[in-house]
Amino acid sequence: MLFRSRRLEALLGGPLDAVTYADLAALANNPEAAEAEDLDYKRELLAADDKGKEELAKDIAAFANHIGGIIVVGMADTKGIPTQVMDSDVSDAHQRHLHQVVARNTAPPVRFEMRPLHNPATPGKGFLILAVQRSPQGPHAVTAPPTKQTEKALRYPRRVASKTDWLTETDVATAYYRRFSAAADRGQRLQDTERELLTGLPASNVAHLLVSLTPEDPGDMQITQASYNRYKNELLTTASFLGDNEPLFTDVRIGSRRLIAQGGNPDGYWYNRCELHRDGSGGTAMRLGGRTETEQMVEFAWAEPDTVVYELLSALYLLGSHARDRAGATGAALIKAALVDAPHSHHEGPPKPSMTPFPPFRIDDVSPVSGRRRALSTQFCAYADSQAAALLDDLADGGTGLVQAASVLADELFHAFGIAEAAPITRDGEIRSIAWSGDLKPRILQWAQTHAITVLSE
Repeated sequence: MLFRSRRLEALLGGPLDAVTYADLAALANNPEAAEAEDLDYKRELLAADDKGKEELAKDIAAFANHIGGIIVVGMADTKGIPTQVMDSDVSDAHQRHLHQVVARNTAPPVRFEMRPLHNPATPGKGFLILAVQRSPQGPHAVTAPPTKQTEKALRYPRRVASKTDWLTETDVATAYYRRFSAAADRGQRLQDTERELLTGLPASNVAHLLVSLTPEDPGDMQITQASYNRYKNELLTTASFLGDNEPLFTDVRIGSRRLIAQGGNPDGYWYNRCELHRDGSGGTAMRLGGRTETEQMVEFAWAEPDTVVYELLSALYLLGSHARDRAGATGAALIKAALVDAPHSHHEGPPKPSMTPFPPFRIDDVSPVSGRRRALSTQFCAYADSQAAALLDDLADGGTGLVQAASVLADELFHAFGIAEAAPITRDGEIRSIAWSGDLKPRILQWAQTHAITVLSE
């Protein structure tokens, strides 16, 4: 099924395509499976009379106008918590009926998918999953005649927490504006995201890896007190570096149409900043540490290839997950990565701060024999950038597609230093174990094993 949600997949034990009847039946009396902004339960879904047709159209359109979600038909609930399996009709004829009701009572018609899960003991009965993606054609209106008296001329539903509410005129106008502006140049949005990230960085003379992403089909992450508390807890307790167990961020706050997460010491060598926008765009700035060396009377900073690649992979995973799972964005994403010896070296960067020194930057590795720096770069580089497009599902799933996207970006960054390719990963989405060292090697190998990524032996 096209709809993907990391939260729901964790709850159900896998993608919707792989969920079984037993998996859904096991949700009964589980408080963690309560109704939410992306999950609803129905004892049955007949949609036979005007009220039933209106309710079905409203529920489907509400998910499409928000971040998407699923309706599980065949489960009774009490105050939103699933309580009892109530097998429903899962016949082909019933599925065709539901599709026709939604098509005739929403405008523009909402596209959604259905998957029947038959009860092995009762042919023709079981669960029916209705999966709705966030729609780039929104807002979707309910056109079925209202069964209750209403003064609302506009009837555009949207999922809010575990309930369905109606969009105001301002909400509808904003949604239409976003639909039309989505067709505009996404490259400009990518540039704006990167520039806004740069303006928020503290003064520094340390090399940074900047990664920005914007989805081609934007999402809409609602920021309420409840959602902010949930997202804050996620960012403060979940490890953002691949294969690591320690959270990256120590502070999360609300900014203008975004969440801002920070970790590390703004005045030190290690500091990370992430801006996660409502539309699914986002940017990360990660410092590459303070390794310096002097050679031929020149002091310079340097980082190992695996460090650059590791931070790039982690940033792509973080941004892709946000776009898909929080904002409900779909399809492909435009990505830009930039490597700078200090933020002011970026053409959109802040002014040069009053601090010294400002050593030039290069990428070198460490000899496995001597343990000393081994030259790779043929020149210093103050600013290097690369761009690519990738599917959000590939980035958020953290598999081979993520490595492939990172390889395209990393190779172009390394070219600016006179290096032919980023050795730690390949364009085929593989991990070269010989190119990883130190504490990064066990992390990346563990992550690769978990996500079934091919590791090339030494």
